[in-house]
Amino acid sequence: MTQLSVNINKFATLRNARGGDNPNLVQVAKDCERFGAQGITVHPRPDERHITKKDVYDLKEVVTTEFNIEGYPDDRFMKIIEDIRPAQATLVPDPPDVLTSNAGWDTIKNEKKLTDIIGQIKSWGVRTSIFIEPENKLMDGARKCGTDRVELYTEMYASAYNADKLQAISDYVRSSQHAHEIGLGLNAGHDLDLKNLNYLKQQIPYLEEVSIGHALVCNALYFGLENTIQMYLRELNN
Repeated sequence: MTQLSVNINKFATLRNARGGDNPNLVQVAKDCERFGAQGITVHPRPDERHITKKDVYDLKEVVTTEFNIEGYPDDRFMKIIEDIRPAQATLVPDPPDVLTSNAGWDTIKNEKKLTDIIGQIKSWGVRTSIFIEPENKLMDGARKCGTDRVELYTEMYASAYNADKLQAISDYVRSSQHAHEIGLGLNAGHDLDLKNLNYLKQQIPYLEEVSIGHALVCNALYFGLENTIQMYLRELNN
């Protein structure tokens, strides 16, 4: 069974647009879990344009499913992970000024850096995952770094899906099979939605977790949050 982790960044963006506490992030997380989500994901960027540092500490007190904190592993991020001890820390190679995550790690070039960071996080009892593009050599590099899982960066798949889904998925199938064979757990995220999610799961049946935020929040505007989460769970597990 592939778990659905709801990325609640966009709920925080909506709240921050007007200030105050509406929608309340703690309540959103509790409701997502109540509606069937098996995890909550946040990405506390340094500029706090959506999730704030305070949000992360507040959420620690209420999240009962898997809490996944993702971000660039600078000193601020590492302090948060040390304090919170979430179920999973997902390392993303994005600088502070980017709009959204737009590339995976070069695990060969960054082997020493990632090995040190992953070792530190795992010493705190936290599972590690690293954001990565679908290449076998990068999977091998990830394995050398000692990470527990990799998160497939699926923007390329999502962008090409409508034109040729078989071509769009081919690199992901190949690299995922290789990752599975060398003992890496597999997550996926970025631009996954109700149209392309089921096919991804069909082609990569051993996918352990997907993290979905933007599309899910957009769908919830039309279908409601509870119904939307149930729709995503059906796409994952049909």
